[in-house]
Amino acid sequence: MSRLLDRLQHEIDVLDAQSLRRRRQIAETPCAPEQRLTLADAAAPRTMLAFSSNDYLGLAAHPALAAALAEGAARYGTGSGGSHLILGHSRAHAQLEERLAGWMAPHIPEAQSLFFCTGYMANLAVLSALGGAEAVIFSETLNHASLIDGTRLARAEVQRYPHCDMQALDAQLAACDAPVKLIVSDAVFSMDGDIAPVAELLALAERHDAWLVLDDAHGFGVLGARGHGVLEATGLRSERLVLIGTLGKAAGVSGAFVAAHRTVIDYLVQRARTYIFTTAAPPAIAHALLTSLDLIEGEEGARRRAQLRARIAQLREGVRTVLPADGSAWMPDSPTAIQPVIVGDNARAMQLSAQLDGFGLRVGAIRPPTVPAGTARLRIALSASHGEGEVARLVDALGRALGRTLTLKEAA
Repeated sequence: MSRLLDRLQHEIDVLDAQSLRRRRQIAETPCAPEQRLTLADAAAPRTMLAFSSNDYLGLAAHPALAAALAEGAARYGTGSGGSHLILGHSRAHAQLEERLAGWMAPHIPEAQSLFFCTGYMANLAVLSALGGAEAVIFSETLNHASLIDGTRLARAEVQRYPHCDMQALDAQLAACDAPVKLIVSDAVFSMDGDIAPVAELLALAERHDAWLVLDDAHGFGVLGARGHGVLEATGLRSERLVLIGTLGKAAGVSGAFVAAHRTVIDYLVQRARTYIFTTAAPPAIAHALLTSLDLIEGEEGARRRAQLRARIAQLREGVRTVLPADGSAWMPDSPTAIQPVIVGDNARAMQLSAQLDGFGLRVGAIRPPTVPAGTARLRIALSASHGEGEVARLVDALGRALGRTLTLKEAA
């Protein structure tokens, strides 16, 4: 093995020693609570009850979306053939953008939207385009990696503010005399599940003449009476709002969008490199998403959101009864589908995940750098498709795993 390969292998070995190495699993069946999965190093697939996906409304395998995707492929073909600015922008893309702009119109004056292949690309686009050399970006400490990478690509100065600390952010904004300021935050934090204080963030944006960029990846489809997301849930309205919504989580398909005042969207079309210089997503994806929006906004979407809320309440009540009294594992406040059980130690998180695997339950262990050092956790993600009995099974297994882990630790 060459020295170059030796160097890489050494770094992988270091990750192994720190219980930080990542391994993939293979899903053999569609996304659903019960899936056949081939786990890392396993010889054969197993049927597992999964609590790891972001399919919050259980739409990823919905037959109406599969039919719409097939219909879109029959109508538009399998590929877009080019970037949005070079013949790749189909009628399906345009219809989707118009529909999403209509959803956001009550909250953003003269709203328009722009469709991206992924949420990562959308976040890179917004921050690298709006965060010019004359700007300062104020980034929430627990922002998603895509927002962090967007700030790195921007030419702007970047200041981080502590998690949900509005007093600290206010002081940072007051001390800044840059002509362009951007406040950037997840709307729902992907590893903690809590909701950002968006009304207070917008008040600071108004006070300090700043943009407010919100990544609603985990709120879109779930929050609000019609599933329109965090802006509907909070009733906010401002031309300062720039909202990114992901369409591969609760919407059950793929892609993302940016919604903002029409001037912002026009500027992104001119300046956003991850929009200009990439092939557009297949039109069939956009066509399927139109059906997804119908489901989210209609009676079925309302029913699924109610089911999800019931499972969240059941899980939180149950987990409180099985957490160890010594505080070695705890669950932070979260009203969303993301329900972490924080255990701190990387190896312990991996051990707990492996024990749950043994019980036929798939719950991911999340470790640094995805979360801060010392906050390794099990990230439980609930879906409207989970049944009451399935959540009860998880609570029982988690209680047994936590008890067994404590016994082993005490014995050591």
